[in-house]
Amino acid sequence: MESAEFDGRQPDCTALSITPSERNSVGFAERHRSRQGRGGKTTQAFDLALGAVAPLFFLMVLGYCLRVAHICSIEVFNGINKLVFKVFLPTMLFWSVYTSDFEASFQPRLLLLAVALVTASWGVVSLILWKAVPDPARRGVMIQGMCRANYVIFGIPIATALFGAESIGVTAVLIAVIVPLFNGYSVAVLEVNGGGSVNMRGLILAIFTNPLIDATILALFAVFSGVRLPGVAEVAIKDVGGIATPLALIVIGGTFRFSRVGKNAHALFATVLVRLVAMPAAFIGIGVITGYHGVELGALLAMSASPTAVSSYPMAREMGCDDELAGQMVVVSTSLSVVTMFLWIFGLNLAGLL
Repeated sequence: MESAEFDGRQPDCTALSITPSERNSVGFAERHRSRQGRGGKTTQAFDLALGAVAPLFFLMVLGYCLRVAHICSIEVFNGINKLVFKVFLPTMLFWSVYTSDFEASFQPRLLLLAVALVTASWGVVSLILWKAVPDPARRGVMIQGMCRANYVIFGIPIATALFGAESIGVTAVLIAVIVPLFNGYSVAVLEVNGGGSVNMRGLILAIFTNPLIDATILALFAVFSGVRLPGVAEVAIKDVGGIATPLALIVIGGTFRFSRVGKNAHALFATVLVRLVAMPAAFIGIGVITGYHGVELGALLAMSASPTAVSSYPMAREMGCDDELAGQMVVVSTSLSVVTMFLWIFGLNLAGLL
């Protein structure tokens, strides 16, 4: 009978007792994921998708209830919308860029791919809709709704839920570059389709006087110049920026009218189909072909599969486009993204790509 040799290693007792520090370690996370298997991944994927999208949906429902209960009128919501566009959203964007760690998570190849995909998508969609949608005010809103994702709000939660807080750097850097690109293209498209006379000087002026663009430029200057704000100012900026998304969603819900969805049904169907299905299929497919998986592919997923950006509504209203259609796109795409985001995450998990 052979005697067992003792090699000095401690037995694996993680199944019996787990300390708080072990729970927070990367090693434990990997072991826990391996024990969960496919069924655990499915539940986790659904939980993270629902957790990211459901609060946004409930805020829109709150806004709708406030109007129906006559607590806030349409005029009140319109005034709040102006405040959101000119103060709260720019502050939120400034904070997002200002706190990005470019040095630690900078991946030039991934960044160039993301910029190329975003630029190509805006160009292709604009060319297709230029002839397909004769009404400029609706055309501009549809282009924006199809191409402009809610990356600021969905990017970090999706990345954190999938890979942990220690792996969000890649997504944060992409947000710092792609969201300003979204904003610049949105201003250009809405300015061209807003009904006013268009010239290059006016278009450039509209881009650089847009509050979201100005906030991005200021934040990039602070990041690359090494300027840091006093702690008190940073806390204030973070708090003010934190108001943007909840307030914007409440305003969208408060101005939403079910009775007018019918006339926009075709536009809504086309926009949501492109935003939640076609865009992620193209972005993720090209990402896989070019060799990305894991954290990098997750960043592309959050960028392409997120619903239409909340800020598209206040921007459309302020620039003279069809703000009613823009608001409906945000509501419908955000609601349906609970299902589509789950399906994308589940499918990519099943394929071993995340």
